Amino acid sequence: MNEIQLGLDTFGDVTLDDDGNRLSDAQTIRNVVAQAVLADEVGLSFFGVGEHHRPEFAVSSPEIVLAAAASVTKNIHLGTAVTVLSSDDPVRVYERFATLDAVSNGRAEVILGRGSFIESFPLFGYDLRDYEVLFDEKLDLFSQLLTEKPVSWQGTTRAPLENADVFPKTENGITAWVGVGGSPESVVRTARYGYGLMLAIIGGPAYRFRPFVDLYHRSLTSFGRESLPIGLHSPGHIADTDQQAWDEAYAGFEAMNNTIGRERGWPTYNRLRFQHDVGPEGALYVGSPETVARKIVDSLRTLDAQRFDLKFSTGTLSHEKLMRSIELYGTKVAPLVREMLAT
Repeated sequence: MNEIQLGLDTFGDVTLDDDGNRLSDAQTIRNVVAQAVLADEVGLSFFGVGEHHRPEFAVSSPEIVLAAAASVTKNIHLGTAVTVLSSDDPVRVYERFATLDAVSNGRAEVILGRGSFIESFPLFGYDLRDYEVLFDEKLDLFSQLLTEKPVSWQGTTRAPLENADVFPKTENGITAWVGVGGSPESVVRTARYGYGLMLAIIGGPAYRFRPFVDLYHRSLTSFGRESLPIGLHSPGHIADTDQQAWDEAYAGFEAMNNTIGRERGWPTYNRLRFQHDVGPEGALYVGSPETVARKIVDSLRTLDAQRFDLKFSTGTLSHEKLMRSIELYGTKVAPLVREMLAT
């Protein structure tokens, strides 16, 4: 197995202070930058920030937050988790990430996706009935823009381009992935355009996603492409003991699941369901450093993945507890994962 990368993702969840008061969006965003700094200091590989347009999440313009983080970090790669390409313009996405790549000295990454929330579509004037064609066409255009050569393109979702050149140019290209939640068609499309595959595993055990990994490898071969990296994205939280991590994390997971569940018709979340989700058959990586490391290693081996990104912020868990989780992830979990994988 190649050198494993361990990263972090956040959606900029609006958290509470120690007195239970909701933080401002502005303070939440400043905290995200501080979290990126700590992630860099403890030697993690990647820090991703999601794009959302709803009250639970403070970050709607992740590239700006990432640019702020770039100015106060040195080594960690910075990217999105995800950029909702369907409701954005591929030219502007390229330009923003090429700029981020410049100010970060080549550390920018973009993870493209359709998004699991739909708020951005009406907000920016898109029809949800065009959900599939929007992503298909815009991914096709973005793929051409990544060549950094003049592009001629025509489709149904934006104005055509004729020998259009976009700037700035990067020094070494932009690392790009596609986030996939469970659609075989998305896996094949990711392989066809030559992107790394980032599997969002937010429910169920990792082994359920093995068919997607196999399909990705077969598709890369059929399209005549070289092997490309596979990454995993899952939620979690780390504390000194399993019990402490469970007790700290539960309220945030309960609140977030019930908020989204009311919109999507899910059953009410409870502690019994949570304890299942943190176990071997669940998708939550919550526990002590040893527990989380073992679960990460099992998932990496099961799916032959080269990267694991822990979505470390869920719901209202305080900034201080998130910082401790990041510290443990970098100083305890990461060494344990590499030690286990070496045996």
